[in-house]
Amino acid sequence: MITERISIEGHLIDEQTLNKVFSTLDAHGVRFQVKKFRIGENSTDPSLIELILQASNAHDLGQALSACRPFGAEFSIENAEIAEADVDGVLPEGFYSTTNFTTEVRIEDQWLEVENIEMDCGIRVWKDHDRWRAETRPMHAARARDQFVVGFDGVRVVPDESEERDEDEFRFMANEVSSERPKGRMIAHCAAAMRTAKEHGKKVLLVGGPAIIHSGCAGELSELIRLGWIDVLFAGNALAAHDIEAAMLGTSLGVDLEQGRSVPHGHTHHLRAINRVRRAGSIAAAVQQGLIPRGVMYTCVKQPIPFVLCGSIRDDGPLPDVITDNVRAQDAMRAHLGGVGVALMVATTLHSVATGNILPASVKTYCVDSDADTVIKLTDRGTHQAVGLVTDCEFFVKQLLALLRG
Repeated sequence: MITERISIEGHLIDEQTLNKVFSTLDAHGVRFQVKKFRIGENSTDPSLIELILQASNAHDLGQALSACRPFGAEFSIENAEIAEADVDGVLPEGFYSTTNFTTEVRIEDQWLEVENIEMDCGIRVWKDHDRWRAETRPMHAARARDQFVVGFDGVRVVPDESEERDEDEFRFMANEVSSERPKGRMIAHCAAAMRTAKEHGKKVLLVGGPAIIHSGCAGELSELIRLGWIDVLFAGNALAAHDIEAAMLGTSLGVDLEQGRSVPHGHTHHLRAINRVRRAGSIAAAVQQGLIPRGVMYTCVKQPIPFVLCGSIRDDGPLPDVITDNVRAQDAMRAHLGGVGVALMVATTLHSVATGNILPASVKTYCVDSDADTVIKLTDRGTHQAVGLVTDCEFFVKQLLALLRG
């Protein structure tokens, strides 16, 4: 069966447009399903309908669509234009630039879903054993002679059906970012999403900042990892360094986590911790040698779950596991996104935005920070699916653990 999605906008009821379209589709043997129908509130307002069409072959579908065009139907049955890259690391001129929404391309009269969807990439197409495939490819990964989609014909963005079902459920949270949102309800919603993801064999990603350690909830995050609720960790040098400092010396950024006050020469503690791990050669080696007896990184090694530590220009050390090449770090993160159903972004602006840029819009995303600007920046940079919770990370992590333990 051949499938097509069309939308029709106008005075559909007054002018009998729907009856004409439905009769035309029936006459050509095309089956249809109504996916969305919005009726104008006033007599002058247009209505909108979206239909999923199915036909036995491309010719019959094309004939039906052409017959519906006079009634205002909008559609594209053109195949995508393809051009070859001529230089490594450079996309062809006029390349189609992706969003993070589910995307399909039309090749040889067939719609293909673009694999590994993420924003700001090209769409590479190739034949795999006589079957066309399509995937996103970041600019730096383009190779000469790779084929890419150029222009806008033969490309369509398809809203995810689960997103459409969740629209009303999310609306009370997503219209604005505010510290006055009902935090308990939102954390419960997050916990439910994690349970659902696990039931469907999906992974949960946590993107964390050092405030998790500074606030004294490394133990709760470690327990979430130990219980199997977190499958992948993205962070920077700071979270890992201060977590290891806390495990070795009982301080985070020189502050005693039991007493809540600075200790003599505490400002050097994270450097001493980093130095010991560098001598051991890696975080895993330091765990095996008994240098790191507990904490988030200890639990990641022992569970085990993968972690990606991405460096920045301000890093001390850094730890030997930190990837200091940003392009390599991005690719390392991409390697762990397959199967992720929920992403938790907690107390980190830069890593949240970086992760949001490579996440599909279908991944349920929760951004938690004491500063509303972090959530705003994330959504402003294209991660529209992010649900924002303005609160401190200690409250969030402890409440989440309590709910998932129950």
